[in-house]
Amino acid sequence: MAALRYAGLDDTDSEDELPPGWEQRTTKDGWVYYANHTEEKTQWEHPKTGKRKRIAGDLPYGWEQETDENGQVFFVDHINKRTTYLDPRLAFTVDDNPTKPTTRQRYDGSTTAMEILQGRDLSGKVVVVTGANSGIGFETAKSFALHGAHVILACRNMTRANEAVSRILGEWHKAKVEAMTLDLALLRSVQHFAQAFKAKNVSLHVLVCNAAVFGLPWTLTKDGLETTFQVNHLGHFYLVQLLQDVLCRSAPARVVVVSSESHRFTDINDSSGKLDFSRLSPSKNDYWAMLAYNRSKLCNILFSNELHRRLSPRGVTSNAVHPGNMMYSALHRGWWVYTLLFTLARPFTKSMVRGAKAQRDEGNSSRSPSSRSAQQSPEPRVL
Repeated sequence: MAALRYAGLDDTDSEDELPPGWEQRTTKDGWVYYANHTEEKTQWEHPKTGKRKRIAGDLPYGWEQETDENGQVFFVDHINKRTTYLDPRLAFTVDDNPTKPTTRQRYDGSTTAMEILQGRDLSGKVVVVTGANSGIGFETAKSFALHGAHVILACRNMTRANEAVSRILGEWHKAKVEAMTLDLALLRSVQHFAQAFKAKNVSLHVLVCNAAVFGLPWTLTKDGLETTFQVNHLGHFYLVQLLQDVLCRSAPARVVVVSSESHRFTDINDSSGKLDFSRLSPSKNDYWAMLAYNRSKLCNILFSNELHRRLSPRGVTSNAVHPGNMMYSALHRGWWVYTLLFTLARPFTKSMVRGAKAQRDEGNSSRSPSSRSAQQSPEPRVL
């Protein structure tokens, strides 16, 4: 201490120095708050400067963040085998800019799924993603799981679904992720999935209706309906109806329906303006793969809008999203011509992680565009 006094370091004029009785702490998602032990209260603003701060960067190598039984965040140094409640990154905090950027400034076509959820703690949230073993469904499920959510991959092919689960666990061994069987081309399978999910007695905070087929030759499902229509729309419609009570009990909750801009290039009404049911599940002579896909995506839009109208008063919102034009995915596998087209267009299309951000953006925000313009910090916890 004498040496410090001699060097003039014992009496600093740093504006960041805390008054006696104050302590600096961090939340799970990196926001800094200040605890006043004298008055037993917490606040976001620095008691001297009035500034808000957040942590910059990742934890040092060998460190891990944990939470004790009281909900208090602590840090484990595996290299030196010690624990501390002091975030080792506190020396590298940055000021939080009070002027939040707009949605247009914050997110654009190059934004990835992980960037949308950066800083979010989704612990305790339950998410179901259909068709999650590949493509943007997989990226959606992975980004939710890596941010703490309990994610269920609802897939037809359980071998590929389990491989997807293993890939996510390979990135974070503590991820809460599992696979369940769901074949949207079989309404009985949809019913069995809903029954199995309800048997788990868990909430459902986000349901992402992502699975789809494209460019298939005309076929009928075992339920007697055209395959594209049933898989892309009717199967999801039935799934939401069966899980509607769980969604309402879990409010606030949301449904995200993955649609497409191609919904603009079709119609499902007849010449008199009335709904033509024969266009939804057409006969073989009236079938064109592209038109069937477009109609199914239009059904997605109409369904999402009506679902939001009916359930939003009960705390369940619904959003239809367009992941990106000509995105390179596995949808083209139905015909070699589509495969060639998508391959040629691939240098000019979005990646899966960028396409998945649309679902994450809607699954992690409210319906109001203004609420997506900023990442909100949590409320401080009372001591």
